[in-house]
Amino acid sequence: MKVHFWGVRGSISTPITPQQIQAKIIAIIQRITEKDIVTPEARERFISNLPDWQFGTVGGNTPCVSLRSSEGTEVVLDAGTGIRCYGKSIDTPKNKEYNLFFSHFHWDHIQGLPFFDKAYDPESTINIYSAFENAKEYLENQMQFTYFPVPFDSFTKKITFHKLEEGLEYKIGNLLVSICKMAHPGSSYSFAFKENGKKVVYATDVELKQEDYNDSESHNLVFKDADYLIIDSQYTVDEANLKVNSPLRPSSFRSLKDLATHSGLAVEPEKTSEAVLSTSKNPPPLLVPVSSFSHLISLATLNSVCSGRRTTDSFTAVLSLSKLMPPKLILLQFVLFL
Repeated sequence: MKVHFWGVRGSISTPITPQQIQAKIIAIIQRITEKDIVTPEARERFISNLPDWQFGTVGGNTPCVSLRSSEGTEVVLDAGTGIRCYGKSIDTPKNKEYNLFFSHFHWDHIQGLPFFDKAYDPESTINIYSAFENAKEYLENQMQFTYFPVPFDSFTKKITFHKLEEGLEYKIGNLLVSICKMAHPGSSYSFAFKENGKKVVYATDVELKQEDYNDSESHNLVFKDADYLIIDSQYTVDEANLKVNSPLRPSSFRSLKDLATHSGLAVEPEKTSEAVLSTSKNPPPLLVPVSSFSHLISLATLNSVCSGRRTTDSFTAVLSLSKLMPPKLILLQFVLFL
């Protein structure tokens, strides 16, 4: 499987700020030596050798993650603003068939769909999967003329809606798919994708509760023995405790480690951190491996440095299991291979 992160920001997209641009310029200037500017070729070489964290940006777009099986089955998880970048990329399926999975229908998970170019191609085939009975109605409503100038029926006519149920396993192409309901206002569902003995779990907008540690059939079907767990965690423990009475209380990184351990991911504390991208000379890793074959990927970790704290704009990283012996990582482009 190949996993690409197009958007990991929650609630609202975040463009890069002037302060962030200035910080990058200052960091780059500090690297320059006299030999780097003597000729046009030297200047080009200097620019091309800059680290990604200085030359590029990360974060920014709201949730969208693509997953491609070894046989080419294309899955798109949520349709935040990141789906616009996905639609404009050249790395889309040649057969023009897309399988869109919606964890839920809060605005940050659907707001990019009207800007998904491929949806307007009459040759595209789009299968939309969710656990919600009224999925079609929800997506049509945000494209009413009151909110958007182009209606939903301007999309390809080859759109089919599929309702998923907990406790069942579905076969889509060569992928086995299962879902699990999570605690979130209005409900949200996590998805597991299995292929060739590997399992990836996508679990966004999760407020972990005690029942999430219970061994229910649907919970185990999704989380048990996952190889990669992509999960929401924007708070430290102290910050999460301050929001105990808030209707929105995303989980802390520590509670996610507990869930990962409970679900059979071999978490190694000494190799796990709450690292975020910074403008320091040697930025910390963006992906946090928890063992040679099991990884806990925190979306908050990918959301780095926004307004002095977390986020910037979209990027990619390559990660291959063959490179994880011993369990160290970490590359700065966001494509994940299993």
